[in-house]
Amino acid sequence: MNHYIRKLLKKKNKFVVYKEIIDLLLKIQKIKPDSKIKNVTKGRHLIDNYSNYYLFKESNLFFDWYLPLFLKKKKCLNIKKRAKKVLLRLYNSLNFSNSCFVHRDFHLENLMKVKKNIGVIDSQDALIGNPAYDLVSIIDDVRIKTTLKLKKKIYNYYLKKNLKITSKNQSEFLEDFNILSIQ
Repeated sequence: MNHYIRKLLKKKNKFVVYKEIIDLLLKIQKIKPDSKIKNVTKGRHLIDNYSNYYLFKESNLFFDWYLPLFLKKKKCLNIKKRAKKVLLRLYNSLNFSNSCFVHRDFHLENLMKVKKNIGVIDSQDALIGNPAYDLVSIIDDVRIKTTLKLKKKIYNYYLKKNLKITSKNQSEFLEDFNILSIQ
């Protein structure tokens, strides 16, 4: 884990640190979806939209890298085939459209101190996608021990600060959050 963030989590109230991170996430999510990003050669890069292709590419990491450590190849392929049907239904039921910048690797190890602010590194996989995606990454990061109470506080803080999530669509957002957390 990033040394700076580790120190912050030990020194400060964890919720205060996560509030700063959520505020940063909300700024990132305001990047215009149709923006062309300048690269180091002064060229422009158009950010792709999330699709089932990308969701399956990420899900396949579990089936292709982790499962074979414990199961035979034929068993892995059978599980992957059955799970793919379930995952397809879940992915097709996502409620929120591809409407915001998604870092796709938004977790504590990719955050660092920049003067008095928090900066983000490792954004080469960014896409335009579901607003719940990066929130899931920061809240459900298995490398960091957080209580369920803290996770709920972080989630509720995000809802309170994100004006696009209203009382009318909060249950849909939670559904997307849970689907992407499984993914």
